[in-house]
Amino acid sequence: MPADVEREDKILAGLTARQLLIIGAPGIGVWAAYTSFSHLVPPLVFVIAAVPVMGAAVAAALVKRDGLSLDRLLVAAVRFVRSPRRRATGSPPAARVPSWIDATPTELPAPLDLPVRSIGDDGVIDLAEHGCALIVSCSTVSFALRTPTEQAGLVNGFASYLNSLSAPVQFLMRAESIRLDPLVDALDQAAPALPHPAVERAARAHADYLSELSQTRDLLRRQILLVLRESGGDAAHAALTLRRRAEDAVRALAVAGSRASVLTGAEAAGALASAADPSSRHVPPEGLSAPGAVVTGPITREEG
Repeated sequence: MPADVEREDKILAGLTARQLLIIGAPGIGVWAAYTSFSHLVPPLVFVIAAVPVMGAAVAAALVKRDGLSLDRLLVAAVRFVRSPRRRATGSPPAARVPSWIDATPTELPAPLDLPVRSIGDDGVIDLAEHGCALIVSCSTVSFALRTPTEQAGLVNGFASYLNSLSAPVQFLMRAESIRLDPLVDALDQAAPALPHPAVERAARAHADYLSELSQTRDLLRRQILLVLRESGGDAAHAALTLRRRAEDAVRALAVAGSRASVLTGAEAAGALASAADPSSRHVPPEGLSAPGAVVTGPITREEG
């Protein structure tokens, strides 16, 4: 069984139906053109004209970059060029400027329609008509350093969790940039309170080393997320079901040696922001209110 369960079936000569269509359609067109104009065009000239066409078709069907074939990359590029560059989360303003305003109208931002409608404090992500989702962070397991008996136990524990599933889940493995700025700030703040000047100098030297390391190296760490989703139905019932499934997953993965924890609302928002911009080294802001929440100031009471 291939690792990619979504791999297309190969129909003929190791090619999928999509690849056969991409190569076969120009091939049939070239053959039809040759049979129709062979008495007018010399074969050598026809071959010279047909080689670029068939070469482009073969390259579009067989060559891949970042897991995508060239034809799909071309479609994605066309969609990107045609898509608006500026988007806004709110409702779009009026498209026409009043005639009494002497100003040159600029292109208005297009509406930004994201699948995520809101994120609760408990981490439940509202996907509107697509249901709800919940993210569980999982730690990696050192498999190679275990004995064969321990490896068999870990495999059996993970297999038990997979066999207990009654709804689809998604394991997302991604490389995330390591942000050392919080560690550097913590060392700089804690250094003056250390009991000995030598220890303080060592802490500041280590902070300088981490700062230089983050600026000169592309530091990555592996992040494993388990995504649970409930589609349709009542939102409150779906949220309860997701939390129950997440608790079951945490207990089952603990048997397999993985420390799992359900992401809170702020952590889920940070994970989504990091996934949208994985190369950013900036820490996602915390403590932001939800788009539909009412923002109020701190309540102070005067003591009499």
